Amino acid sequence: MERNYDLEALRQLLERRDYHGLRAALVRENEVDVAEFLDSLPEEQMAAVFRMLPKEQGAEVFSNLLPDTQQILIRSATDQELSSIVEELYVDDAVDLLEELPANVVKRVLKNASPDTRRLINQFLNYPENSVGSIMTAEFTDLTKTMTVAEAISHIRRTGEESESIYTCYVIDAARRLEGVVTIKELLLAEDGRLVSDLMETDVITAATTEDQEEAVARMMRYDFISLPVVDRENRLVGIVTVDDVMDVMEEEATEDFEKMAAMAPSEKPYLKTSPLTLARHRILWLLVLMVSGMITGGILGRYEEAFAAMPLLVTFIPMLTDTGGNAGSQSSTLIIRGMAVGEILPRDFLRVFWKELRVSILVGAVLSAVNYLRLILTYPGNETVALTVALALFVTVLLAKTVGGILPMAAKMLHADPAIMAAPLITTIVDAISLIVYFDIASRLLSL
Repeated sequence: MERNYDLEALRQLLERRDYHGLRAALVRENEVDVAEFLDSLPEEQMAAVFRMLPKEQGAEVFSNLLPDTQQILIRSATDQELSSIVEELYVDDAVDLLEELPANVVKRVLKNASPDTRRLINQFLNYPENSVGSIMTAEFTDLTKTMTVAEAISHIRRTGEESESIYTCYVIDAARRLEGVVTIKELLLAEDGRLVSDLMETDVITAATTEDQEEAVARMMRYDFISLPVVDRENRLVGIVTVDDVMDVMEEEATEDFEKMAAMAPSEKPYLKTSPLTLARHRILWLLVLMVSGMITGGILGRYEEAFAAMPLLVTFIPMLTDTGGNAGSQSSTLIIRGMAVGEILPRDFLRVFWKELRVSILVGAVLSAVNYLRLILTYPGNETVALTVALALFVTVLLAKTVGGILPMAAKMLHADPAIMAAPLITTIVDAISLIVYFDIASRLLSL
């Protein structure tokens, strides 16, 4: 990613010990860029540079730091500095921080938070992991329907600084039950004497605190919301999910899916911050599973040893068959996994997906088989039966590979497993075994082996 600031210039200021110049430069930079600069520093310099930042900028920078850097700063901070950091953070950022910290550090952080902040954080920490409640923020703008537009705008001015988002305001009753929503644009364009009840939308789309965060993200993407109200079982408004929370979840879920699709256990740490031992541990299990599964291919080859001993030419086409089958299956599985991830494909679409992939595989398989048949006729004159054997085996392999690649991720979803595990490595292993069985079975019949 291209930087919008000069990282090397900041490092030179630090090396020259021009702290006045460094502080002035840091104040001008975006909080995300300052966080990246801090993350790149040696551990012994992080705290000193962080203390140069103004209080409000420091809290914003802190929320963008890597978890390891946050832990280093917490360990070096005084109780007063720690209290200041926690109080300046939005509650959802504070919760994200605490979820990454060791228990003894969490205890110290909570001890230095105000009673109200501690109560909110503890409430958030009790929500299930990956639930909407665990990512929502409690800083939002609420109104009552009896307010006039002038009163509502005055209320927003008084309380808006503490809100993470003020574009959408939420109308609640005395029991904090959600009654409607109204945007700041609608309030600003309306006459001062009009009531909020006249402007608010009552058909409100919400998320539940215990709902899976991916479902809330999909809902926000579907309706193009910049925030989504979160309610409890009694329809009381307890928080909102904002677009920055959604982006974090999308990045986290996409990274997890990529890792699973590459046959690796998901890791929460960045690559360069993860030790070789941890990386190896995350990869070895799936590699062992795939290696053992690959032994099935060897067993199939052993079963048909007499066939390719009688006609060695058959062996030369095995890599082409298995590679084409694996690629065909991976194409289908990737598209289906992506479609399920963005909500385009649902489990109820199983038969539609099966029928579509079947038709696609027939078209693709026919073209590939025809091209291969012509190539083999020209390359090996007089071996028309061998060419037909390979072409038929390729057609059946592509047919099965695309069908299997399309339906396995959906089957995984129906069994409440992650569809991403049914990606390229596993599909390839399954298709390899199927293609060899098909190939040698057709060869045995047509070539009388």
